[in-house]
Amino acid sequence: MYSEVCGTDVHLHHGKLDVAFPIIPGHVSVGVVSAANGQLRDVQGDPIREGDTVTFLDVHETCNNCYHCLVAGQPNRCPSRKVYGISYSANDGLLGGWSDAIWMKPGVKMIRLPNDLAPETFIGGGCGLVTALHAVDLADIRLGDSVAVLGAGPVGQSVVALASLSGAGELIAIGAPDDRLAFAARMGATATLSLSMPPAERLAAVRALTRGRGVDVVIEASGAPDAVSQGLDLVRDGGRFVICGHYTDNGPVEIHPHWQINRKHVEIRGCWGCRYEHFHRAVELAARFGDQKPWREMVSRRYSLDDAALALRAVEERTAIKALIVPSG
Repeated sequence: MYSEVCGTDVHLHHGKLDVAFPIIPGHVSVGVVSAANGQLRDVQGDPIREGDTVTFLDVHETCNNCYHCLVAGQPNRCPSRKVYGISYSANDGLLGGWSDAIWMKPGVKMIRLPNDLAPETFIGGGCGLVTALHAVDLADIRLGDSVAVLGAGPVGQSVVALASLSGAGELIAIGAPDDRLAFAARMGATATLSLSMPPAERLAAVRALTRGRGVDVVIEASGAPDAVSQGLDLVRDGGRFVICGHYTDNGPVEIHPHWQINRKHVEIRGCWGCRYEHFHRAVELAARFGDQKPWREMVSRRYSLDDAALALRAVEERTAIKALIVPSG
């Protein structure tokens, strides 16, 4: 039914991920079960039937037998890990969303969308919503915390929405272009700062909003290396900094360990990928709060399979917050 086009797909297009081509892109999708071989049940024991609208955890084949799975509790670092639309070859079958149908391999964790959740609402959040949920969990936002979100793309928009729902006080979105900042205000940002402002002016503006201290929490969702250094300047002494925008190698950046980290006693956490629980909860959150947070309106345009190249260009050039591939469109 719908498969999203996200920044990961742009990185794949430019060869920035180590995958075995050819592949069928599309790692987060929503569709209708057209045929089932045997009885299917979700993690709660409820049946999944033909005609149900579902999404699924794109990460598959984690072994549940290695150090990362069993000791570290990080199955997203399992060496056996495979991902629909990214690391499966097209020669393995229809294992990506940019196709007329998707094959659910045995063991894929499907999640049935509630009847009152429009598929467009969930896929409007899509990969960005799931990643944002992981990042906000790691940020440990407390009621009234001041939060700066670096990046106003799909991940940043959902970080703003979830930080708002988590009870953030001052919630500052920093990014570009201006229409994305306006959308971030609709998601719950109490202030927005444009990248057209010099970094020193952005820092002064953030400190003015936080009695000179800096924010309690910074979540980087831009993928820009310079944002990491800027985030370390924006966070207050003893604050928390979550980096989730660097899914691929976008290059290095210079930081000053003494002044930006040690002396400030900053806690830094990295966020890469997600686990089943994030997908499961993202569906529930979209159903509960989709009328308050306009995830559905993040979809700028729908594209047919024939126009996938146009969709990639729109995402890369930031003329679309979210583009969807509609195979039957």
